[in-house]
Amino acid sequence: MDHLKDLIPTGKADLERARAAVSASYPEVAPILGELIGWLRDGNWPVARILAPFLASLGAPLVPHIRDVLISDDDVWKYWVISILVDALPKADAAQLRPELERLCHAPGPHEAAEELDEQARKILQKFGWLRGEPAKRQLD
Repeated sequence: MDHLKDLIPTGKADLERARAAVSASYPEVAPILGELIGWLRDGNWPVARILAPFLASLGAPLVPHIRDVLISDDDVWKYWVISILVDALPKADAAQLRPELERLCHAPGPHEAAEELDEQARKILQKFGWLRGEPAKRQLD
C-alpha cells in the first residue's frame, strides 16, 4: 500500500507520478482514485492532461468520486469533472449522477451559474435524452 503514495502527484507539474498512476492502471489505483480526481481541479494543469484520459476511461468505479465533486462547493472543479469525466461516461454510469446533473441544470446556485455549470449539466442531460422536452442527441453506446 505504501507504493500507492508514489502514484499520487505532489504538484501540478509532477508528470512522473501522473504517468506512473496511469501505467499502474485500474484496479491497482482504486484506493487512490479520490486523490487522482483531485488533480482535475484545473483541466489546464499538466498532470490533469495526463490523468484525465485515464480517469475518463474508468467508468463505474469513478462514479462515487464524481458524485463527491458534484456535491462539493468547488464550482471550478465541478466544471472540469463534468466536461472531462461525466461527458465520457457510458449512459448507465452517468445515470447514477442524474439527480445531481438535474439540480445543476434546473436549480444552480449563483456561483454554479457563474461557472456555467447549468449549461454543462444541460449538455450531458441532452446527450443522454434526459432533458425534459428536448430530443436526445444520437450517441454510440
